[in-house]
Formats: sequence, C-alpha cells, structure tokens
Amino acid sequence: MPATPAPPATGGLSTARLRLPGWLHLSDIQGLAQLATRGTLGVTEIAEKVQGNVYKAVAAPFGKAGQTFVDREAGSSGVRKTGITGLVYGSIRGVTRLAGGAVDAALSRAAPRFAGKTSSPQREAMLSVLNGVLGDQLLESANPLAITMGLRRDGLDLPLDRAALAARLPAATGKIVVLVHGLCMNDLQWRAAADRPDLGAQLAQALGYTPVYLHYNTGLHTSVNGGQLATLLEQLLQAWPQPVESLSLLTHSMGGLVARAACHSAASTGLRWPQQLQHLVFLGTPHHGAPLEKLGNWVDGALGSNPVTRPFAAIGQLRSAGITDLRYGHVLPGDWQDADRFAAGPDGRQPVPLPQGVACFAVAATLGAAPAAGGGATLDAALGDGLVPVASALGRHADAGRGLAFPAERQWIAADTGHIALMHSPQVAVQVLRWLA
Repeated sequence: MPATPAPPATGGLSTARLRLPGWLHLSDIQGLAQLATRGTLGVTEIAEKVQGNVYKAVAAPFGKAGQTFVDREAGSSGVRKTGITGLVYGSIRGVTRLAGGAVDAALSRAAPRFAGKTSSPQREAMLSVLNGVLGDQLLESANPLAITMGLRRDGLDLPLDRAALAARLPAATGKIVVLVHGLCMNDLQWRAAADRPDLGAQLAQALGYTPVYLHYNTGLHTSVNGGQLATLLEQLLQAWPQPVESLSLLTHSMGGLVARAACHSAASTGLRWPQQLQHLVFLGTPHHGAPLEKLGNWVDGALGSNPVTRPFAAIGQLRSAGITDLRYGHVLPGDWQDADRFAAGPDGRQPVPLPQGVACFAVAATLGAAPAAGGGATLDAALGDGLVPVASALGRHADAGRGLAFPAERQWIAADTGHIALMHSPQVAVQVLRWLA
C-alpha cells in the first residue's frame, strides 16, 4: 500500500513547535492563556497611546484645525474612537477578549478533571518566576498561577494539624528551622544538586534541627507576606508534634525582609511564637535596598519624561509590588501605603530595629575579595554579590538611626560568591552551622 502522505504544514508551523511541555498542568495553561490575553490587550493599549501621542505632537502646530484629528478627552489615548484607527484598535481588543474568554471558559471546565497531578522542579521554577514578577497582579486577577503561602518539605505542603504533621515528620525534634527563600525563587531551590544536602538538611544532620521550608508569592508586598508568615508560624508551633525547644529562621535575600516584617507583625498582634525565636539568619538580604530596583525606578522616570516614550513606562511598571519594595528595603505597610510605588522619591521608611532577645546574624557576599575589616569603601563592596551591596546586606546605613545593630562577631562576608550562590556555598554553610550550634 502506498504510504500515507504527511499533512501539509500550516502557516509554516509544525505540530512539534506547538507542543507544550509535559510538566505543565492544565490550570497552568489556563493561567498562561489569561496572561496572554492581558498581554495582547496591554500591547494594543501601548501602541494606541504611542500613536495618539504622535498625533498630538503633529497636530499641535496646526492649532484648532489639527485638534479635530485628536481625541482630547481626559484619560484618552489621543486616537479618536470613531476614526478608522480607533475602530481598528477597538476591534483588536474586542476579538482578544472574546477569544480569551472562550479559551478560559473551556479550560475552566476541563481543569477539575486533571487536578492532583504531581508538580516538578521545572514547573515550580516557572511559577516562582512569574509570581516574583507579576505575583500581585496574578492574585488580583484570580489567576490560577498565583502561589498561596504554605510550609513545605520536599516540595509538598505540610498539614498544620498535630496528628497529620507527626505522620509527615516522624523524626521531628524540638528544634525548628524555617528556611525562607527570596524573590522569584521557591523552596526546592535551596538544594543545588540532588546528591548534595541543602542547608536545612545539613542543620538537621549536624545539629538536630528539623527543617521546614516556606513557599510564597514573592510578588506581594513584603509586609503582606510578613503578616501571612507571622500567622503561619503561630499555627506551625501550635501543631508541632514535639515540645518546641527553639525556633530559628534562615532567610535568603527578600526572605530576610519578609522575616523582619513577620517579627514586627507578630509583636504588634500579640502572637506567641517570637518568644521561642532564638536565631534569625540573613543571607544577602537587602536591608537598605538593591541598586537594580533603584535603576528600574530611574528608567521609569526617563521614559515618562517624553510624551512619545511615556506609554513604554507602563512596561516597566508591570513589575510587582515585591520588586518595588526592594528599592529601599520596605518592611512595614506604612512604607508603601498611600504612595505611588513607581514615583521617584527619597527613602521614607520607618526604621525597624532587629527583634530584641533574638540572636541575629548577617552574611554578605562579594564577587571579588572581601573588604578588609574597618577598611574604606571599595568597588567589590559596592557591587557586593551582584545584586546586594555589602553595606545593605550587613544593615549598615549612613544614617545611624536606620542602621541595624549586628554585633561584629555576627557579621560575615563571603568572598568570590554571587547572590544565588549564598544558598549553596559550603563556606556559608560552615559559618551558619557555627552560629547555630
């Protein structure tokens, strides 16, 4: 029999190029489709505003005659809705919403039949990045990609019920260490390789701690995450299957700001877990901000200063509340409430000292050599670990009222170490084990 001819290619695309990764869940596809719809609408809006601003610039020299071609209503793009161009943009928006709604409805009906599928490191990494960049918007739009805060072991949620927790953690001790990851990351990323124990496992093997890992939406305000973490830690200690001897928090990057926010929230609401908090360790935490977010804020201002490029500032302003909190190291709700988080301005934070009665430790890193003790500012110290300068990681500030009082013996600088490498560095692990012994 003659061979069946292969179906012709459609539009130059093969079916292989349209195949989605097998580790995606159906709810992920639904969430990504929602993002695609919003993205198309967003790009359409930017294009319309750019064209409208060009119309305004061209029409201005012609006075009233030129204004007849421009929509002058407050908040309008400048493109007249009744003109051909306005009708084109309106049609694109209408078709996009119609198609997006149909796809979302179909996936919503099918999603429950595929619930319960096991996750994977690739999927967790994808979700954590999306949440870091867009997490506040995912939550506001009820997108299924939004992460809900929880405590985990081995990538699986821990039940906060005493009997169920005892069954999940049969070797639990009275010494708890909670590991809190940073921006765009997740709990699985504390482990650098499958054949190498992560920092939590090393604390368990060497010092008898029981590690628990926080998983959360890093795109939310740090104070919001801090409030949620405060409540979660209270529930964890109430459900712990052994008498609690001590609680320690081991944090990386943004996770340190979230932990400080949790301590403040717990103290202000009368929660009991801070009484058992013994250690608080910060690895590369931007206590006084990170330069990249300050640069992003400057770019926003530069784009917004020109009428034609102003619409493109909206692209930079897609970044999450969690990211903009890193500009100065926000910890409290008052640091961002009733303010335009994209507007340029001075550091208006209310100083938040380290929690009293807790042994607090700070690790900074440099991509080059560690600065000499008591030495002046160096380029390596300014660059820090590539994201966080040494001074910010150690809580140092030119204004003494804003500085964090880490004793000298509780500060340490890792040389030739990048920001992410702080989580996996053997030299950092040795130092942390020494402090928590």
